[in-house]
Amino acid sequence: MRADATRNLERVLSTGARMLADDPSATIAAIAAEAGVDRRTVYRRFASREDLMAAVYGARYDAVEQAIEAARLREAPVAVALHRYVEGIIAVNREWPVETSLMLREMAIRERRRRLIDEVDAFLRRATDEGLLRSDLPPGWVAMALPPLMEHAAANLPELSAAQAADVVVDTLLRGVGTPQAH
Repeated sequence: MRADATRNLERVLSTGARMLADDPSATIAAIAAEAGVDRRTVYRRFASREDLMAAVYGARYDAVEQAIEAARLREAPVAVALHRYVEGIIAVNREWPVETSLMLREMAIRERRRRLIDEVDAFLRRATDEGLLRSDLPPGWVAMALPPLMEHAAANLPELSAAQAADVVVDTLLRGVGTPQAH
């Protein structure tokens, strides 16, 4: 693909992610206009709005996979891996703010999502086994609590960098929101 075509595709996908997050019924024409490309260019690449949406979701999952890989969840020290993971996912949530549950009816997306969840779940078990996370919590509790924290940090702490927002999320996850009690 030519460099300008690659840039146009990236612009269409990132613009589509942002617009679809705000309005799931955004049209290809509106996305093309906002991205600054001719709508015919978009229609040459995507036969339908659903094809464009699938590409946006695919790009989001590509970014999630890269964030998980960069966090080195299996080999990095658990505290380091946790922060890297949270920081990476906050960055992904900011760049690709679309709600992926809309695409879960597609088997390929569901399978991809399941693999990513399994990878994070294995890491959270490792973090528990190594003592970073409490072992007395109900099964799956941390896995259920962490994604909304990252989503809220991405959306509601725009003044913080992804690393700073990750500090807030990790601190909240590990220490909670209560006032420390004197012992």
